[in-house]
Amino acid sequence: MLTRRSFLTAATATSTPLLFGDGVSLLANEPMRRIERSASPVLLETPIAALAQPITPNELHYVRNHFPTPMLDGRTWRLRVSGAVERELELSLDDLRRMTSRTVTITLECAGNSRASLEPSVRGVQWGNGAVSTSEWTGVSLIDVLNRAGLRGNAVDVVLEGADRGEITAEPRTPGVIQFARSLPIAKARQQDVLLAYRMRNAELPVNHGFPLRAIVPGWYGMSSIKWLTRIVVTDRAYNGYFQSLDYSIFERQQGIVTVTPLTEMQVKSLIISPVARHRVAPNSEHRVQGVAWAGESAVRRVEISVDGGRTWADARLEIGAGTHAWRRWDHVWRTPAQAGRVTLMARATDARGNVQPMQRDTDRRNYMINHVLPVEVEVR
Repeated sequence: MLTRRSFLTAATATSTPLLFGDGVSLLANEPMRRIERSASPVLLETPIAALAQPITPNELHYVRNHFPTPMLDGRTWRLRVSGAVERELELSLDDLRRMTSRTVTITLECAGNSRASLEPSVRGVQWGNGAVSTSEWTGVSLIDVLNRAGLRGNAVDVVLEGADRGEITAEPRTPGVIQFARSLPIAKARQQDVLLAYRMRNAELPVNHGFPLRAIVPGWYGMSSIKWLTRIVVTDRAYNGYFQSLDYSIFERQQGIVTVTPLTEMQVKSLIISPVARHRVAPNSEHRVQGVAWAGESAVRRVEISVDGGRTWADARLEIGAGTHAWRRWDHVWRTPAQAGRVTLMARATDARGNVQPMQRDTDRRNYMINHVLPVEVEVR
């Protein structure tokens, strides 16, 4: 198994610098910047080189906002809890900070990450592979707040509502302005690692990450981790809001019947960080293939590498993970061919439940949940 130190030592032993698709050399310590996909709403993609770090710096963590960024005053902001509870609550930021805190290391992935790889192209933000990041989040467990309010026996869903709001003008349109909101079933909301976070790493929560408070939902796609959280409503029936049904949903087939199902858990997935597509490697030499893998609510147990377009596979070496819900880094020493030419590299992960990253795209997932194997073609010369 790789430790963090041996992973970095192995990287520095590589015969050539680790050059990434954004032109950054990791070994040269050149400054990295996020890729701007939109200025309003703010959409920022993590550069692929930054994925080599176990914890993504705050200034490089991807940002996926849906509406203009709300500017909230932490002194006057309040979190309101209502619905199927014994006592309605109104909590200040100081109230939450006085409660027992918890810090978790979480990999968040946008549900549309890697969308630019799809052919033909589909609607939505054309993310590369960088709409994924890992950070340390500190806050109070959601269930601690719910217990303070007193959950009623008929509670079914916990709706999380943010202060970000706007109108959807593309189809399916909304009838006016709506808030961004999603729900968690009670069973998920009870998990201790589901946080109401007010710190990101060792800093106050940045504005574009949801200041003063956001939800962090481990193992689920990022749209569930509501930013600028202002209201929690416990419902006695399944929530069916816009971002729960018309958007952020997929098709599922059961006994020949197609249903629309809300997106929830991240799928097992691996990415090759180095080398990147069209990178040149020397023939008949050792080259270190590196990447990261994650598995939603499960754990990564295996990563396999193919250097011949998927005909044969070999096990990669896994680094010790940063936590139950964080990605694992991996590497594999590849002896490049003696002959010049193009080579297709592939990585596929397997989780602790036996789920293997698929080779082909499932079109029932609409424009989301892109976790099939993504080949990287390099040149040997």
